[in-house]
Amino acid sequence: MSHDPLISAFWILSLVLNTALVAILIGKGSVRRFPLFGTYAIFALLGSTAMFLLHLLHARYQAYFYTYWLREAVAVLLGLAVVYEIFSNLFTPYPALRRLAALIFQWAIAVLVLLGVVVVAAQSSAAQSSLVTAVLVGEEASRIVEVGLLMFLFASSTAFGLNWRQYVFGIAVGLAVFATAELVGITMRSYWGSSADHVLSMARTIAFNLSLTMWVAYLLAPEIEASRTDVPHGAQLEQWNKALTEFIYQ
Repeated sequence: MSHDPLISAFWILSLVLNTALVAILIGKGSVRRFPLFGTYAIFALLGSTAMFLLHLLHARYQAYFYTYWLREAVAVLLGLAVVYEIFSNLFTPYPALRRLAALIFQWAIAVLVLLGVVVVAAQSSAAQSSLVTAVLVGEEASRIVEVGLLMFLFASSTAFGLNWRQYVFGIAVGLAVFATAELVGITMRSYWGSSADHVLSMARTIAFNLSLTMWVAYLLAPEIEASRTDVPHGAQLEQWNKALTEFIYQ
């Protein structure tokens, strides 16, 4: 475990920002509108607090190790769940598209869990090494899915009627920043090995703090909701929804 004062400072800043985010979500009632994002934020705060306490108490390596990687495994699934919530929020007027999105994300999570189990079962090394490998493989696959879907969302923002002043847009941007940083970090770790852990840990913490700052700023600012009449390509989404509805109930 690193005891770098700079990492500790960023860690404390992360806890402060994360606490502010959770307080804003609860205080403004946004947690009811974005329950999965609220769960993600609360879990991130609890996980970071637990890790920080283990760090301060100089806990045994095994306790730190398993807490860290189990937290990562759950965070990966929650991150994907937040992406689903973003699309679900945008598809609220289109029940068939929303149902399809739910089905796709359920299968994606099932595949990621199965992938992790297969990797652990296939590993002939120690249990710790198997857990790390499984989480890293699952996280890389999950981050690729997250980044790809979020890039598609931004590229199609006009069709979705997505306005930069909407909370859902801010949540998507913040998640995209962190997921992209995580994907780059995982790729670099596979290339450089554990020797780059210190630098990557610092970069990861900075990226997460940036995302937290974006989320706090967005949720504190007044929101401008886009109406369906403001969506230039809304008719296209209506057609997709109608065609999918007919396919489901034919």
